[in-house]
Amino acid sequence: MAEKEEAAIHVHTDNTTQQDICYEDPSLTAYPNLPLWRITISLLLLFLNYFLAQYDKFILSYFQSDVISSLHLTSSSYGMLSGYATGIVYALLALPSAFVADYTAARVWVLSIAAVWWSLCAIFQGLSNNFWQILLARIGMGVGQAPVEALSVSLISDFVGVDYVFLGESVLYVGVYIGEAVSGQIAVAFKRTETPWNDALIAIGVVGVVVALVLRVVVREPKRQVSIVQANNLYQGHASTKLGTARRDILSTFQYIAHMRSFYLLTLSAAFRQLGGNVFGYYMPSYLSNLFPSEPSLLSRYGIIVGVVGSVAVLAGGLLTSLMWSRTKLLPLYLTAVGGMISSIFVLFMLFSLKVSDDSQSRGIKVLYGTMSIAYLTAELWLGAINSLIALLLPPHTKTFGLAVWSLVQVLVYSSGPEIVGLALRNTDSTTGLYLEKTRIALAVMIPIGYWLAGIGFLLAIPLVKMDLSGKFVKGRLEWRGRKGAFLAGGCVLGALVVALFVVSIYYRA
Repeated sequence: MAEKEEAAIHVHTDNTTQQDICYEDPSLTAYPNLPLWRITISLLLLFLNYFLAQYDKFILSYFQSDVISSLHLTSSSYGMLSGYATGIVYALLALPSAFVADYTAARVWVLSIAAVWWSLCAIFQGLSNNFWQILLARIGMGVGQAPVEALSVSLISDFVGVDYVFLGESVLYVGVYIGEAVSGQIAVAFKRTETPWNDALIAIGVVGVVVALVLRVVVREPKRQVSIVQANNLYQGHASTKLGTARRDILSTFQYIAHMRSFYLLTLSAAFRQLGGNVFGYYMPSYLSNLFPSEPSLLSRYGIIVGVVGSVAVLAGGLLTSLMWSRTKLLPLYLTAVGGMISSIFVLFMLFSLKVSDDSQSRGIKVLYGTMSIAYLTAELWLGAINSLIALLLPPHTKTFGLAVWSLVQVLVYSSGPEIVGLALRNTDSTTGLYLEKTRIALAVMIPIGYWLAGIGFLLAIPLVKMDLSGKFVKGRLEWRGRKGAFLAGGCVLGALVVALFVVSIYYRA
């Protein structure tokens, strides 16, 4: 569209240094100057809180059969628990909680309160006796978990300097892999001692409350670090009231995002990457357990591979990006794109490991462990690196809200994965061979498609990210017949798909 109005964005020239920006806004810092012990303790507590916040989904994954049988669930019901039941709440409530954290400059307070809430809901999940009780508990837990990732990424991006923030964020995401590793060991121990799955959720809820209280007491709000893109707020309207200031900040963030050339493509690409990973995480452990029934230690070794290889991979991705940052700002995109596409090949070998071994359990398990290690090593380089890049691209004062927008779209997309698989498995007995075959087909289709769509999207986003890094945002006021209308239409389509899929799931649940 023709750009009829004056550009709404002003980008500082190359002669403007980060120190100059800090003089203009004393609330910002060009580089964090915090003692190492404070950074270390803060990272540790943020890691523990994030690890615990991920834990419940691993319990549902590893104890899928036990959860289904003890609560008398169907495959569609289980899909709802692991899909939009928490996904919609998680996505929508991440925005107001992240905004409050930015607006009040109280990210640590908001994170601590949220942690207490989801911990209590984890306890209620453990006390559930039927589908509706655990559904309500998981919806409540989604309320508490909604801001955890955005707040944690935002805080770390201000605790650690730009050259090592990628490694710092990667430490946070180690919680994803440690969580699955611990869950695998717990699953094996619980099955051997015939301990019910409920106990694990109750225990994690109690520990979560303790960590939340320690987090509030120990961690201090850091001074915000300047963005790597020195752009002024897009919306400069006058605000005479607190409500007006809040409105201005919200509009400023949305306009900033809309004027970025790469944000929409990066967000959609990350969403498809998460979709494949979400389906993998929820269904792969139980699928492999049924595929290799003669391997009692499979879940334990599965968890060890995820914990060790996944942690090494995500830390390596963060470290490589930090070391190469002065040479290239684009490494996170290459790691995510190429790594995911390569990984999808080995995911297929995992799914068909028994078939390619002529149905030999002993040979098949070796193929499984080998291909799984390579799949994780190539796929999991990305989380810390890509989320750090997004945090650094966003405006400092409202980056938590911007990160929540980034997460919202991803959650709405990737939460559809378990819903779709649950619908594909409806009316199929989970103890039969047909259920196993349908699960294999569903995973073999959804995981590679998610990884490849993400890979193509990230590669296409490279020239757009280069333009954003140099401050060459889209100029002019956005028109409804152009970029603004496209964003609205995309949001409406995504919302309609979410509602339709959720309604269909409810229908088949009934």
